[in-house]
Amino acid sequence: MTVFVEAPARLHFGMLDLAGTLGRRFGGIGAAVPTPSLLISAEPRERITAEGPEAERAIRFAHRFVDHYGIEGRGAHFCVHRAIPKHNGLGSGTQLALAIARSMAELYALDDDPAGLATAVGRARRSAIGTWTFAHGGFVLEGGRRSGAGDAPDQPAPLLARLPIPPQWRCVIAVPRAALGVSGDAEVAAFASLPEPPLRDVEHVAHVVLMSLLPALVEGDLSTFGAALTEVQYVTGRWFAPAQGGAFAPGVGAALIAQMRDWGAAGVGQSSWGPAVYGIVGDEATGIALAQRVRAALPESDGAVYEGPFSHTGARVWIER
Repeated sequence: MTVFVEAPARLHFGMLDLAGTLGRRFGGIGAAVPTPSLLISAEPRERITAEGPEAERAIRFAHRFVDHYGIEGRGAHFCVHRAIPKHNGLGSGTQLALAIARSMAELYALDDDPAGLATAVGRARRSAIGTWTFAHGGFVLEGGRRSGAGDAPDQPAPLLARLPIPPQWRCVIAVPRAALGVSGDAEVAAFASLPEPPLRDVEHVAHVVLMSLLPALVEGDLSTFGAALTEVQYVTGRWFAPAQGGAFAPGVGAALIAQMRDWGAAGVGQSSWGPAVYGIVGDEATGIALAQRVRAALPESDGAVYEGPFSHTGARVWIER
């Protein structure tokens, strides 16, 4: 049999607390977007092999899964038909890792719990946004990692809320061909170097998320949601300024954020470390018009622009025999 897994990209809208003063670090909000997306297939084999873009990375994730579950001798051949651009702030690594894990779980009748799959392949060590968008799609809020001794440090942060995003809302994502976002060892070093954010900032972000952003999303109030999201992005972005040079990574992306706001986007920001930036609008026609302006603002052949609704489901899995 052949298992297919198609997974949406994710936007990371910001972390809630870098200091962990209440015993949990990070936390965060984010959402799934259908483009760009990942598509893989897997067939059972004795060994682990792969072809297509990100093939070597897929093999590494598969070996982690096999080692975690102790199923030596049970492998797979993976074909990566379509990959999310890596190190662009769209969750490419987590989506690939979870797709590999989910396909192996299907092939060998293992538990497909999202948190367990993330642990098996070594993801969600800080943010679990990608884990929960893979599982459910939509808008997600996660509660951060426990920071106390003996608190299962490999366990992904819990999902606190998953909310649908109004289907008429559209997202325009621009990925300038700028310096790639921070990842791997560089990301670990960047987090270690960041100063603790002011407690007043952390309290303000929590207040905005709980009493403005979430209610507005439930009620379909794009103006309030967008204003709250933009506020969260600017506040939390300043926490990362020592590592990235500003509230947003300087250059084309930061300029596009300001332009999309001027062009009428209700909410704007940068996903994770970038360079992906986004603007959210209320309908298809406005989304198409904004995407056209963004494409015109990018230097010729200097990046990609995606436009569409948010993804209302997580990864799609099907089997062909």
